[in-house]
Amino acid sequence: MADAVDAILAQWGRERPDLDVSAMGVVGRISRAQLLLGRELKEFFAARGLESWEFDVLATLRRHGAPYELTAGALLRAAMVTSGAITNRIDRMQARGLVERVRDTGDRRSVRVRLTPRGLEIVDEVVGLHAANEERLLAGLPPADRERLASALRALLESLGDTSIDTAPGEP
Repeated sequence: MADAVDAILAQWGRERPDLDVSAMGVVGRISRAQLLLGRELKEFFAARGLESWEFDVLATLRRHGAPYELTAGALLRAAMVTSGAITNRIDRMQARGLVERVRDTGDRRSVRVRLTPRGLEIVDEVVGLHAANEERLLAGLPPADRERLASALRALLESLGDTSIDTAPGEP
Protein backbone atom coordinates (compact mmCIF):
# COMPACT_ATOMS: atom_id res chain seq x y z
CA MET A 1 0.00 0.00 0.00
CA ALA A 2 1.30 3.46 -0.86
CA ASP A 3 0.46 6.95 0.37
CA ALA A 4 0.74 10.32 -1.35
CA VAL A 5 4.27 10.83 -0.03
CA ASP A 6 5.41 7.63 -1.76
CA ALA A 7 4.35 9.19 -5.07
CA ILE A 8 6.28 12.38 -4.28
CA LEU A 9 9.39 10.41 -3.34
CA ALA A 10 9.12 8.36 -6.54
CA GLN A 11 8.97 11.58 -8.57
CA TRP A 12 12.09 12.90 -6.86
CA GLY A 13 13.77 9.55 -7.39
CA ARG A 14 13.04 9.77 -11.09
CA GLU A 15 14.00 13.45 -11.46
CA ARG A 16 16.92 13.63 -9.02
CA PRO A 17 18.24 10.11 -8.36
CA ASP A 18 21.39 11.71 -6.91
CA LEU A 19 19.49 13.02 -3.86
CA ASP A 20 18.69 11.12 -0.68
CA VAL A 21 15.11 12.20 -0.03
CA SER A 22 14.35 9.71 2.76
CA ALA A 23 14.11 12.50 5.36
CA MET A 24 11.60 14.21 3.07
CA GLY A 25 9.43 11.12 3.46
CA VAL A 26 9.35 11.44 7.24
CA VAL A 27 8.87 15.22 7.37
CA GLY A 28 6.33 15.08 4.56
CA ARG A 29 4.28 12.44 6.33
CA ILE A 30 4.36 14.37 9.63
CA SER A 31 3.28 17.53 7.79
CA ARG A 32 0.49 15.80 5.86
CA ALA A 33 -0.74 14.04 9.00
CA GLN A 34 -0.81 17.37 10.84
CA LEU A 35 -2.89 18.94 8.05
CA LEU A 36 -5.33 16.03 7.88
CA LEU A 37 -5.68 15.72 11.65
CA GLY A 38 -5.96 19.50 11.98
CA ARG A 39 -8.85 19.55 9.52
CA GLU A 40 -10.65 16.80 11.46
CA LEU A 41 -10.10 18.56 14.78
CA LYS A 42 -11.26 21.90 13.40
CA GLU A 43 -14.53 20.29 12.27
CA PHE A 44 -14.92 18.50 15.62
CA PHE A 45 -14.52 21.69 17.65
CA ALA A 46 -16.64 23.78 15.27
CA ALA A 47 -19.51 21.33 15.78
CA ARG A 48 -19.27 22.19 19.49
CA GLY A 49 -19.10 25.95 18.99
CA LEU A 50 -15.36 26.22 19.57
CA GLU A 51 -12.25 27.04 17.62
CA SER A 52 -9.33 24.62 18.03
CA TRP A 53 -7.28 27.35 19.68
CA GLU A 54 -10.08 28.06 22.16
CA PHE A 55 -10.09 24.45 23.26
CA ASP A 56 -6.29 24.57 23.58
CA VAL A 57 -6.52 27.54 25.96
CA LEU A 58 -9.39 25.99 27.95
CA ALA A 59 -7.59 22.64 28.18
CA THR A 60 -4.29 24.27 29.18
CA LEU A 61 -5.98 26.12 32.04
CA ARG A 62 -7.99 23.05 33.09
CA ARG A 63 -5.11 20.61 33.20
CA HIS A 64 -3.08 22.94 35.43
CA GLY A 65 -5.63 22.31 38.19
CA ALA A 66 -7.62 24.54 40.48
CA PRO A 67 -7.95 27.49 40.44
CA TYR A 68 -7.53 26.91 36.66
CA GLU A 69 -5.46 29.99 35.99
CA LEU A 70 -2.13 30.95 34.44
CA THR A 71 -0.35 34.14 33.51
CA ALA A 72 -0.75 35.32 29.95
CA GLY A 73 2.97 34.60 29.52
CA ALA A 74 2.51 30.97 30.51
CA LEU A 75 -0.39 30.68 28.08
CA LEU A 76 1.77 32.31 25.43
CA ARG A 77 4.49 29.69 25.85
CA ALA A 78 1.98 26.86 25.83
CA ALA A 79 0.22 28.13 22.70
CA MET A 80 3.37 28.97 20.71
CA VAL A 81 1.87 32.15 19.23
CA THR A 82 2.85 35.81 19.37
CA SER A 83 2.04 37.95 22.39
CA GLY A 84 -0.41 39.94 20.26
CA ALA A 85 -2.16 36.74 19.24
CA ILE A 86 -2.52 35.48 22.82
CA THR A 87 -3.88 38.87 23.92
CA ASN A 88 -6.42 38.74 21.09
CA ARG A 89 -7.39 35.18 22.00
CA ILE A 90 -7.85 36.04 25.66
CA ASP A 91 -9.93 39.10 24.71
CA ARG A 92 -12.19 37.01 22.46
CA MET A 93 -12.59 34.25 25.04
CA GLN A 94 -13.30 36.79 27.78
CA ALA A 95 -16.02 38.34 25.59
CA ARG A 96 -17.57 34.86 25.27
CA GLY A 97 -17.48 34.37 29.05
CA LEU A 98 -15.00 31.47 28.90
CA VAL A 99 -12.13 33.11 30.79
CA GLU A 100 -11.58 36.15 32.98
CA ARG A 101 -8.59 38.27 33.84
CA VAL A 102 -7.77 38.53 37.54
CA ARG A 103 -5.06 40.45 39.35
CA ASP A 104 -2.32 38.27 40.77
CA THR A 105 -2.57 38.60 44.55
CA GLY A 106 1.17 37.95 44.89
CA ASP A 107 2.23 40.50 42.26
CA ARG A 108 -0.25 43.29 41.57
CA ARG A 109 1.56 44.13 38.31
CA SER A 110 0.70 40.70 36.95
CA VAL A 111 -2.61 39.52 35.54
CA ARG A 112 -3.72 35.91 35.49
CA VAL A 113 -6.17 34.30 33.09
CA ARG A 114 -8.72 32.07 34.82
CA LEU A 115 -11.44 29.74 33.57
CA THR A 116 -14.92 30.97 34.33
CA PRO A 117 -17.48 28.45 35.59
CA ARG A 118 -18.87 28.38 32.04
CA GLY A 119 -15.37 27.75 30.57
CA LEU A 120 -14.81 24.95 33.08
CA GLU A 121 -18.15 23.37 32.22
CA ILE A 122 -17.42 23.50 28.49
CA VAL A 123 -13.92 22.07 28.71
CA ASP A 124 -15.06 19.28 31.02
CA GLU A 125 -17.87 18.43 28.61
CA VAL A 126 -15.70 18.51 25.48
CA VAL A 127 -12.47 16.87 26.68
CA GLY A 128 -13.98 13.38 26.94
CA LEU A 129 -15.54 13.72 23.50
CA HIS A 130 -12.20 15.00 22.18
CA ALA A 131 -10.36 11.97 23.58
CA ALA A 132 -12.89 9.66 21.91
CA ASN A 133 -12.53 11.57 18.63
CA GLU A 134 -8.76 11.23 18.72
CA GLU A 135 -9.20 7.52 19.40
CA ARG A 136 -11.37 7.36 16.28
CA LEU A 137 -8.75 9.21 14.24
CA LEU A 138 -6.07 6.69 15.27
CA ALA A 139 -8.27 3.62 14.84
CA GLY A 140 -6.31 2.61 11.74
CA LEU A 141 -3.18 2.03 13.83
CA PRO A 142 -2.93 -1.05 16.03
CA PRO A 143 -1.85 -0.36 19.64
CA ALA A 144 1.72 -1.60 19.07
CA ASP A 145 2.12 0.72 16.09
CA ARG A 146 0.79 3.64 18.14
CA GLU A 147 3.36 2.96 20.83
CA ARG A 148 6.19 2.79 18.29
CA LEU A 149 5.00 5.98 16.60
CA ALA A 150 4.65 7.80 19.92
CA SER A 151 8.15 6.68 20.92
CA ALA A 152 9.68 7.76 17.61
CA LEU A 153 7.93 11.14 17.71
CA ARG A 154 9.01 11.63 21.35
CA ALA A 155 12.63 11.03 20.35
CA LEU A 156 12.29 13.47 17.45
CA LEU A 157 10.76 16.17 19.66
CA GLU A 158 13.45 15.67 22.31
CA SER A 159 16.15 16.00 19.65
CA LEU A 160 14.56 19.27 18.54
CA GLY A 161 14.57 20.60 22.13
CA ASP A 162 10.86 20.26 22.89
CA THR A 163 11.22 18.88 26.41
CA SER A 164 9.07 21.20 28.51
CA ILE A 165 5.53 22.54 28.29
CA ASP A 166 6.79 25.68 30.04
CA THR A 167 8.84 26.84 27.06
CA ALA A 168 8.18 26.97 23.36
CA PRO A 169 10.22 24.58 21.19
CA GLY A 170 13.74 25.89 20.78
CA GLU A 171 13.65 28.12 23.89
CA PRO A 172 16.04 27.39 26.75
